[in-house]
Amino acid sequence: MKIVAPISRVDEVAAVAAAGAREIYCGIVPTDWTDRFRSAGVNRRAFGNLTRYEELGEAIAIAADHGATISLVMNAQHYADEQVGALQELAERFAGMGGHALIVGDIGLLARLGRRGLGIRLHASSLLACRNAGAAALLGELGACRVVLPRDVTLGEITAIAAARPELEFEAFVLNDGCVFEEGNCHTIHLPGRLGGPICLDRYAVEYDRVDGRRLAGTEIEALAANDALHDEWLWYRFGCGFSVTANGLPFGPCGLCAVPTLAGAGIAAVKIAGREGPLDRKLKSVEMVRATLDRLEDAESDASVAAFAQGLRARQDLCATGYMCYYREVIERYGAGTAHGAPAPAAVMGAP
Repeated sequence: MKIVAPISRVDEVAAVAAAGAREIYCGIVPTDWTDRFRSAGVNRRAFGNLTRYEELGEAIAIAADHGATISLVMNAQHYADEQVGALQELAERFAGMGGHALIVGDIGLLARLGRRGLGIRLHASSLLACRNAGAAALLGELGACRVVLPRDVTLGEITAIAAARPELEFEAFVLNDGCVFEEGNCHTIHLPGRLGGPICLDRYAVEYDRVDGRRLAGTEIEALAANDALHDEWLWYRFGCGFSVTANGLPFGPCGLCAVPTLAGAGIAAVKIAGREGPLDRKLKSVEMVRATLDRLEDAESDASVAAFAQGLRARQDLCATGYMCYYREVIERYGAGTAHGAPAPAAVMGAP
């Protein structure tokens, strides 16, 4: 399986490729786009993008020198007709530069690019929310040669979809961002921290009232408070365990490393590391963890052994055991997750609730 990893700057390409990523993806928001549309909406991220075509060409060249490729993201929530035309022009330009693939999150754009025959690979983004073999077949008919599966499909569903559509490649998430909503149906944006951050952080002051107008009983107040506390804890896990890292920089947070053997057995072509906007060290440490897990698999270790290795990388199996960090918690249910000797409880991790 290939490791698919993000970059946000040209000077990250060589390092990410050297760490083991063979497919590198990025976004671009060129000045002619912002001048024309007064918007950064080329893709879903307002930040962490290249800004010049020269940078994009340089990234492609550097990646090639390191045995890797560059894919370009086109996955904004919405595009106007005029923007779709501009995206097709950008796609042609990227193909002419030697780009590897376009990661497309709009089904109409995918269909138009598929009809143009650009001579470049089209990858259907996870935003197209493919959850069954029929949806995968449709995306293939529209021109996709690879489908990036949503974060919340199960291993059983992944295996069934891949088996039913052998003519397509499939890619699955393995590390980092853990959208708490179904991102394919989410039409919000990630605001800067000073404006509240992503809406899914759910930082709202709330009050509870009974629909019949009666006062809440003490037991009801306690139950609601307990539910809120559990929700806050779950959000903490989904947002990178408070965006914390181990002493040697390995990031905590949403993870599917121990499912790598199952994904490989299902014929998954690539595993995706999320986080274009993250710092370079986070990206490199993420690639390092995936590469180390794949090396164990390639050494023909048992699935259980690889899963145990993956769970032990951060030496916090107690966090794994909750299942809250898991993309694919079926592995925890199958093999379990031991608690490292002397490991502190989750609340002792940096910033835990």
